[in-house]
Amino acid sequence: MSGLIALLDDVAAIAKVAAASVDDIAGQAAKAGAKAAGAVIDDAAVTPKYVQGFDASRELPIVWRIAKGSLKNKLLFLLPAGLLLTSFAPWAITPLLMIGGGYLCFEGAEKVIYSLAASKAHAGGKPVPIDPGGDPLHLEEQKAMGAIKTDFILSAEIMTIALANIPKSNIWMEAATLAAVGIGITVLVYGSVALIVKADDIGLHMAESGRLSLTRSIGRGVVKAMPGFLKLLTTVGTAAMLWVGGSIIIHGLEVLGYGWLGHHIHDLAGTMAGIMPQVGGAVEWLTKATLDGVFGLAVGAALMPLASYVIQPVWSRIAGKSGPA
Repeated sequence: MSGLIALLDDVAAIAKVAAASVDDIAGQAAKAGAKAAGAVIDDAAVTPKYVQGFDASRELPIVWRIAKGSLKNKLLFLLPAGLLLTSFAPWAITPLLMIGGGYLCFEGAEKVIYSLAASKAHAGGKPVPIDPGGDPLHLEEQKAMGAIKTDFILSAEIMTIALANIPKSNIWMEAATLAAVGIGITVLVYGSVALIVKADDIGLHMAESGRLSLTRSIGRGVVKAMPGFLKLLTTVGTAAMLWVGGSIIIHGLEVLGYGWLGHHIHDLAGTMAGIMPQVGGAVEWLTKATLDGVFGLAVGAALMPLASYVIQPVWSRIAGKSGPA
């Protein structure tokens, strides 16, 4: 009997350790995932455009296909690469984060500049080209593959940010935490995307089939609100990209010993918080986020010529040579 009791004690102790490990993984995954907020918001803002123009019955299958591709990107390619980095080249994480931050700044600046150019073109009455269309299955294949390629870049940034914020431990704990981040963010992003792309259909169904006048009114409100919501989501996503990208580069410079800019931003944010002590914390955060975003916009604008005249031609030449003759 004493042996059985001792065995049960050992099993209970193992269960407690396992539960603590699960709690640690969940907690670390939540903290690491929160650091990738800018890329996550942009991922959710970008993806709905890939299902625009398709029949409503194809929207969720396309989102599901992209979500599976995203999981494959994170778990089969990026997770092992991240673990190899931490094991054999931890010094490379900060430069890679800065490169990823630069990409976020470039994407954000490109969206801002193109948005301003589109607004001018619209105000000038220039015609908008119409897509002539084509084979729906071929178009769906193209859209899904394009979305998965875009997701790979955003997922790489998300996983690198998460990896940099996971406390150093054994490789299995890091792998489990990184996997939890990847799966959790994918579910969050593409679950949100699925709700977004079907919200107008849900609203239309409520407006047409609702038994109560309140239900029908809510449905009509949802249908009317969706275009504005999508524009707001795009704006928030762009701002988040610039903020996170700028802050990553500034922090990376501090890690590499160039902390002048980060210290000045911190001091200015503290000064602004002192002016309004009642809401000092919010003012300090908003000031820092705004200055990080302005810096990110400047970096992104500076990178646009490099991307257009150097990186893109070189990449096109490499891709052309590696493709079929």
